[in-house]
Amino acid sequence: MTDATAELGRRGFERLDLLLLTVEALDLNGGEAMVWATQQLGFSALFPNRVELWKRRCHNPLRRSTRRGSVTSKETDALIQLLCAMADRLYPLLHQLLSRQEPEELTSQRWALLDQRLRALVAERMNPRRGAVQRLLDLEQSAPLQRQLVRSLALCSGAGGVDRMRASLLDPTP
Repeated sequence: MTDATAELGRRGFERLDLLLLTVEALDLNGGEAMVWATQQLGFSALFPNRVELWKRRCHNPLRRSTRRGSVTSKETDALIQLLCAMADRLYPLLHQLLSRQEPEELTSQRWALLDQRLRALVAERMNPRRGAVQRLLDLEQSAPLQRQLVRSLALCSGAGGVDRMRASLLDPTP
Protein backbone atom coordinates (compact mmCIF):
# COMPACT_ATOMS: atom_id res chain seq x y z
CA MET A 1 0.00 0.00 0.00
CA THR A 2 1.26 3.48 -0.83
CA ASP A 3 0.29 6.97 0.18
CA ALA A 4 -0.79 7.59 -3.43
CA THR A 5 -4.00 5.62 -2.89
CA ALA A 6 -5.10 8.24 -0.37
CA GLU A 7 -5.24 10.73 -3.24
CA LEU A 8 -7.69 8.73 -5.34
CA GLY A 9 -10.09 11.40 -6.55
CA ARG A 10 -13.74 11.32 -7.44
CA ARG A 11 -13.18 10.27 -11.06
CA GLY A 12 -10.78 7.56 -9.99
CA PHE A 13 -13.25 6.13 -7.51
CA GLU A 14 -16.09 6.32 -10.06
CA ARG A 15 -13.93 4.39 -12.51
CA LEU A 16 -12.93 1.82 -9.88
CA ASP A 17 -16.59 1.16 -9.07
CA LEU A 18 -17.51 0.94 -12.77
CA LEU A 19 -14.74 -1.58 -13.30
CA LEU A 20 -16.06 -3.63 -10.38
CA LEU A 21 -19.53 -3.37 -11.92
CA THR A 22 -18.08 -4.62 -15.21
CA VAL A 23 -16.65 -7.61 -13.35
CA GLU A 24 -20.15 -8.32 -12.05
CA ALA A 25 -21.51 -8.09 -15.60
CA LEU A 26 -18.89 -10.53 -16.87
CA ASP A 27 -19.37 -13.04 -14.07
CA LEU A 28 -22.92 -14.07 -13.16
CA ASN A 29 -21.75 -14.79 -9.61
CA GLY A 30 -19.49 -11.73 -9.48
CA GLY A 31 -20.82 -10.43 -6.16
CA GLU A 32 -20.24 -13.75 -4.41
CA ALA A 33 -16.89 -14.17 -6.14
CA MET A 34 -15.80 -10.76 -4.84
CA VAL A 35 -16.72 -11.68 -1.26
CA TRP A 36 -14.81 -14.96 -1.64
CA ALA A 37 -11.81 -13.14 -3.15
CA THR A 38 -11.70 -10.63 -0.28
CA GLN A 39 -11.37 -13.56 2.12
CA GLN A 40 -8.67 -15.18 -0.03
CA LEU A 41 -6.74 -11.90 -0.23
CA GLY A 42 -6.90 -11.45 3.54
CA PHE A 43 -9.31 -8.50 3.58
CA SER A 44 -11.92 -10.13 5.82
CA ALA A 45 -11.36 -7.46 8.48
CA LEU A 46 -12.07 -4.66 5.98
CA PHE A 47 -14.91 -6.39 4.14
CA PRO A 48 -16.32 -9.14 6.38
CA ASN A 49 -19.42 -9.53 4.22
CA ARG A 50 -21.15 -8.37 1.06
CA VAL A 51 -22.83 -5.43 2.85
CA GLU A 52 -19.52 -3.90 3.98
CA LEU A 53 -18.10 -4.27 0.49
CA TRP A 54 -21.23 -2.60 -0.92
CA LYS A 55 -20.95 0.26 1.60
CA ARG A 56 -17.44 1.11 0.38
CA ARG A 57 -18.53 1.02 -3.24
CA CYS A 58 -21.45 3.36 -2.49
CA HIS A 59 -18.99 6.23 -2.06
CA ASN A 60 -19.22 6.49 -5.85
CA PRO A 61 -21.29 9.64 -6.52
CA LEU A 62 -22.80 8.04 -9.63
CA ARG A 63 -24.72 5.53 -7.51
CA ARG A 64 -28.43 5.83 -6.77
CA SER A 65 -27.70 5.80 -3.08
CA THR A 66 -24.37 7.31 -2.13
CA ARG A 67 -22.57 7.54 1.16
CA ARG A 68 -20.86 10.64 2.43
CA GLY A 69 -17.38 10.59 3.84
CA SER A 70 -14.38 8.97 2.29
CA VAL A 71 -12.86 5.59 1.84
CA THR A 72 -9.54 5.09 3.63
CA SER A 73 -6.39 4.50 1.62
CA LYS A 74 -6.25 0.97 3.05
CA GLU A 75 -9.80 0.27 1.80
CA THR A 76 -9.04 1.82 -1.59
CA ASP A 77 -5.92 -0.28 -1.96
CA ALA A 78 -7.90 -3.39 -0.99
CA LEU A 79 -10.54 -2.59 -3.63
CA ILE A 80 -7.84 -2.15 -6.27
CA GLN A 81 -6.26 -5.48 -5.30
CA LEU A 82 -9.69 -7.10 -5.37
CA LEU A 83 -10.35 -5.72 -8.85
CA CYS A 84 -7.02 -7.02 -10.13
CA ALA A 85 -7.61 -10.46 -8.59
CA MET A 86 -11.01 -10.61 -10.28
CA ALA A 87 -9.45 -9.50 -13.59
CA ASP A 88 -6.90 -12.33 -13.26
CA ARG A 89 -9.75 -14.77 -12.73
CA LEU A 90 -11.69 -13.43 -15.73
CA TYR A 91 -8.70 -13.01 -18.04
CA PRO A 92 -9.64 -15.86 -20.42
CA LEU A 93 -13.02 -14.20 -21.03
CA LEU A 94 -11.42 -10.75 -21.37
CA HIS A 95 -8.97 -12.19 -23.90
CA GLN A 96 -11.84 -13.72 -25.90
CA LEU A 97 -13.65 -10.38 -25.98
CA LEU A 98 -10.58 -8.50 -27.17
CA SER A 99 -9.14 -11.14 -29.50
CA ARG A 100 -9.30 -10.71 -33.25
CA GLN A 101 -8.71 -14.46 -33.64
CA GLU A 102 -12.23 -15.36 -32.50
CA PRO A 103 -15.05 -15.63 -35.08
CA GLU A 104 -16.73 -12.24 -35.53
CA GLU A 105 -20.22 -13.63 -34.89
CA LEU A 106 -19.17 -15.21 -31.59
CA THR A 107 -17.38 -12.04 -30.49
CA SER A 108 -20.45 -9.96 -31.34
CA GLN A 109 -22.64 -12.27 -29.26
CA ARG A 110 -20.26 -11.99 -26.29
CA TRP A 111 -20.22 -8.18 -26.53
CA ALA A 112 -24.02 -8.10 -26.82
CA LEU A 113 -24.35 -10.21 -23.69
CA LEU A 114 -21.91 -7.99 -21.80
CA ASP A 115 -23.76 -4.91 -23.03
CA GLN A 116 -27.09 -6.30 -21.86
CA ARG A 117 -25.80 -7.25 -18.41
CA LEU A 118 -23.77 -4.10 -17.81
CA ARG A 119 -26.52 -1.75 -18.90
CA ALA A 120 -28.99 -3.63 -16.66
CA LEU A 121 -26.65 -3.28 -13.67
CA VAL A 122 -26.03 0.40 -14.41
CA ALA A 123 -29.78 1.06 -14.73
CA GLU A 124 -30.43 -0.76 -11.47
CA ARG A 125 -27.65 0.74 -9.36
CA MET A 126 -26.69 4.09 -10.82
CA ASN A 127 -28.39 7.48 -10.80
CA PRO A 128 -29.93 7.94 -14.28
CA ARG A 129 -29.82 11.76 -13.98
CA ARG A 130 -26.01 11.79 -14.15
CA GLY A 131 -24.44 12.42 -17.54
CA ALA A 132 -21.90 9.63 -17.19
CA VAL A 133 -24.67 7.16 -16.38
CA GLN A 134 -26.75 8.36 -19.34
CA ARG A 135 -23.73 7.73 -21.62
CA LEU A 136 -23.42 4.19 -20.24
CA LEU A 137 -27.11 3.57 -20.89
CA ASP A 138 -27.11 5.11 -24.41
CA LEU A 139 -26.80 2.40 -27.08
CA GLU A 140 -24.48 4.42 -29.32
CA GLN A 141 -22.22 5.84 -26.62
CA SER A 142 -21.94 2.77 -24.41
CA ALA A 143 -19.97 0.48 -26.76
CA PRO A 144 -16.69 2.47 -26.71
CA LEU A 145 -16.98 2.96 -22.94
CA GLN A 146 -17.53 -0.77 -22.44
CA ARG A 147 -14.52 -1.62 -24.60
CA GLN A 148 -12.41 0.79 -22.56
CA LEU A 149 -13.56 -0.87 -19.32
CA VAL A 150 -12.77 -4.35 -20.67
CA ARG A 151 -9.34 -3.21 -21.89
CA SER A 152 -8.62 -1.70 -18.47
CA LEU A 153 -9.55 -4.98 -16.80
CA ALA A 154 -7.28 -6.92 -19.16
CA LEU A 155 -4.39 -4.54 -18.44
CA CYS A 156 -4.77 -4.82 -14.67
CA SER A 157 -4.49 -8.59 -14.66
CA GLY A 158 -1.18 -10.37 -14.20
CA ALA A 159 2.06 -9.29 -12.62
CA GLY A 160 2.19 -5.55 -12.00
CA GLY A 161 -1.55 -5.19 -12.56
CA VAL A 162 -2.15 -3.52 -9.19
CA ASP A 163 0.46 -0.85 -9.93
CA ARG A 164 -0.89 -0.30 -13.46
CA MET A 165 -4.45 0.03 -12.16
CA ARG A 166 -3.42 2.39 -9.36
CA ALA A 167 -1.54 4.58 -11.84
CA SER A 168 -4.53 4.54 -14.19
CA LEU A 169 -6.97 5.52 -11.44
CA LEU A 170 -4.70 8.34 -10.24
CA ASP A 171 -4.40 9.78 -13.76
CA PRO A 172 -6.55 12.95 -13.80
CA THR A 173 -7.23 12.82 -17.55
CA PRO A 174 -10.65 11.41 -18.49
